Amino acid sequence: MKSSYLEVTFRHGRPLTAYLYLPRARGDKSDHVEKAGSGLLVDYTAGGKPIGIEITAPAQVGIAELNRVLAALHAPAVTNEDIAPLRAA
Repeated sequence: MKSSYLEVTFRHGRPLTAYLYLPRARGDKSDHVEKAGSGLLVDYTAGGKPIGIEITAPAQVGIAELNRVLAALHAPAVTNEDIAPLRAA
């Protein structure tokens, strides 16, 4: 997978949780998770490569916080359009 994409789980029309998939190689799997801020958990491979960010509190996580974490991971920033599904309900 060469680009990031967002997957959102809804319950009763509201975002319950979300996962931002980061670019990864085929076969990359999560080995460990680290907290990266309020409501954000980063999945890493055994080699330490970040492969995704779980957003456990979509209503509380803003774009600035998410982009701060992405910058620390040397991953591309997201735009308001990218995370629009989190604000849809």
